[in-house]
Amino acid sequence: MKSTLNKTDEVNGTILIELEKADYQEKVNKSLNQFRQRADIPGFRQGKVPRSVIQRLYGKSVLIDEINKIVTEEVSNFVRDNKLKILGEPLNDKSEDRQVDLDKDETYKFYFNIGLTPEFDLALGKEIEHTYYTVDLEEDLLDKQIDSYKQNYGTYLKVEEESVETDLIKGILTEVENGVDKENGKVIENAILMPSYLKDEAIKGEFIGVKVGDSIIFNPKTAYDNNEAEVASLLQSTKEEIKDINPDFRFDINEITRYKEAELNQELFDRVLGEGAASTEEEFRLKVKEELEKQFKPNADHLFIHEMRDIIVEQMKDVKFPDEFLKRWLLESSEGRTEEQVEEDYPKILEDLKFHIVKQKIVEDNEIKIEFKDIEALAAEVARAQFAQYGMTNLPADVLQNYTKSMLEKEETIQNLYEKATEDKVIDWLKENITILDKKVSSKEFNEVMTEHSHLHGEHGDDGHEHEDDNNNSEEQSIDETNESEGQ
Repeated sequence: MKSTLNKTDEVNGTILIELEKADYQEKVNKSLNQFRQRADIPGFRQGKVPRSVIQRLYGKSVLIDEINKIVTEEVSNFVRDNKLKILGEPLNDKSEDRQVDLDKDETYKFYFNIGLTPEFDLALGKEIEHTYYTVDLEEDLLDKQIDSYKQNYGTYLKVEEESVETDLIKGILTEVENGVDKENGKVIENAILMPSYLKDEAIKGEFIGVKVGDSIIFNPKTAYDNNEAEVASLLQSTKEEIKDINPDFRFDINEITRYKEAELNQELFDRVLGEGAASTEEEFRLKVKEELEKQFKPNADHLFIHEMRDIIVEQMKDVKFPDEFLKRWLLESSEGRTEEQVEEDYPKILEDLKFHIVKQKIVEDNEIKIEFKDIEALAAEVARAQFAQYGMTNLPADVLQNYTKSMLEKEETIQNLYEKATEDKVIDWLKENITILDKKVSSKEFNEVMTEHSHLHGEHGDDGHEHEDDNNNSEEQSIDETNESEGQ
């Protein structure tokens, strides 16, 4: 077997695989013998079918199958062994004079067209200036977040004074009939309600201003405007159990608790940030501000890499690509895609491809490596960011570790984290090798910049981050497939 590469130009070529009979005949004979052992043909005992009959019935299909296996493996090995950076996948040359005739020949020649990644110089240096946005959080937003922490970490305390609308009122609920306890009626020993949740204004008013020791007779269904879920919760029953009953109850109040928000003290500092992270209100505010500003970094990186993409694509406008090959590959590899769609989509796909091979070049030329510890660290960072969205900034180490571990049990998650870690390192490299113009903006100004960017690039979503529109989905899938082949 002989394999060669013939380049037609710097980005197009043909791989020629030449097979002699000796390269395939042994495998064909082995497959035919296996068919002979298994064949169940009328008139012959199993395993005793004459070889000539097997050859006549299965010979050609076995030959095609074995040659296909050999050629497919050889093409893959040739690309790998010669470290060819190809785009897409090798495509069978459909030229009429290059077709194989299995009935006439014993020596076969197979031709595969390939597209090659172009060679180019990366024109990125300190002469390129670009803005990188960092957010300087507004004081009113910082105050709002700290108020939220005080609210979230507050506690309910018993009070002796009259109740207010947001107090929790606890006591015993007893079913009554005509003002007296009903025989065998329902009794809930540890009933609890908050007046602000009551729908009926008159009944709500009765529970505002009460004290421990007071009693209120009311109808729960009227109080909650026949909301079965809320009534069932109060009566500690199911919606089915209370569906057909409409009794009055007496609420004997034995405890009133009032929510008190947390104070700005060491206990709150430790609960929010971790023990010892801050010891004064000034340090606490500074740390909280830093944590909140970090939450803008993924969007800032997203904006930066997208804008750098535009610069890089413009720099590569004159770099030659195997356009006709890529269009053919897109057409043949994308089910349902028409030639017209390929022509329409191709400019955007080519831009994505250009940016991808630049990122690959940065990784390869600078020997950027992604180790599993990088993926673990990124997974932990992603987990912290997810919890931080809900104000949970001081997670116990075991909770964070278990959540991170569960993330890393999914192969798809690991692949996504690997790609994100790679892009993060490319971003770091770009920041070091061009001139960064650091621009501090308020969160409002930054959100306006992101909204404008999202509008210009056809993105959507509440935060304008990493949400591509549906029109790009097929293009992204195609470019991902191209990228996989390039890495061979």
